[in-house]
Amino acid sequence: MTLIDLPPAPDGHAARGYLALPPSGSGPGVIVIQEWWGLNPGIKEMADRLAAAGFVALAPDLYRGELAGHDEVDKAAALMQALPLDRAAADMSGAVDFLAAHPATTGTGIGVVGFCMGGMLTLVLAAERGDVVKAAVPFYGVPSGDAEPDWSGLTAVVRGHMAGNDDFFPPDVVRELEARLQGAGHDVRFEVHDGAGHAFMGPHDAFGTLDRTLSDRLWPEVCAFLHAQLG
Repeated sequence: MTLIDLPPAPDGHAARGYLALPPSGSGPGVIVIQEWWGLNPGIKEMADRLAAAGFVALAPDLYRGELAGHDEVDKAAALMQALPLDRAAADMSGAVDFLAAHPATTGTGIGVVGFCMGGMLTLVLAAERGDVVKAAVPFYGVPSGDAEPDWSGLTAVVRGHMAGNDDFFPPDVVRELEARLQGAGHDVRFEVHDGAGHAFMGPHDAFGTLDRTLSDRLWPEVCAFLHAQLG
């Protein structure tokens, strides 16, 4: 588990990432996309948990060194709003290429898991890198409006988990997108967990919405899904 330098993005900046290897030393590759706080201990913990489950996990630092504490909601919101979507897409795409070429990575494609802002970006990355991304698990986050990508490139099997009580990504928005993507022939399912609040998986419990019972139930399902899709 270590911080690494990723290949330079088109703007010449070399983004960094947190790489976690499984005990066996090799496994399918999974990109982990951060929440609006940045590449913080909670996201690193998720990468470590994926590594413990047998994956090579890489979390790119989309804020390029910037970080908001869990008591700095305004700063986190400002960092997210200031993040250029094209730059984030380029950094995520570079992370996909790095992970796919890593000697520890095995399997038939790359998976993506993301939370909140990262859930939304998980779907953006899956649509833009359908050549490599074959499984996607977005948590409580979907793109809408101008943030929506060209969905024609989406080839991944998507199994998302959304919150029933969520002002950031309301269930009706989630269900509308699911219906639209399914109607276009994509293998997409979003499970809306009634009673769960936004960030119900976050180990930091920044909003007081951590649901350990739900989290403990879903995590083995997520890992089994990723192994089934990626090898």
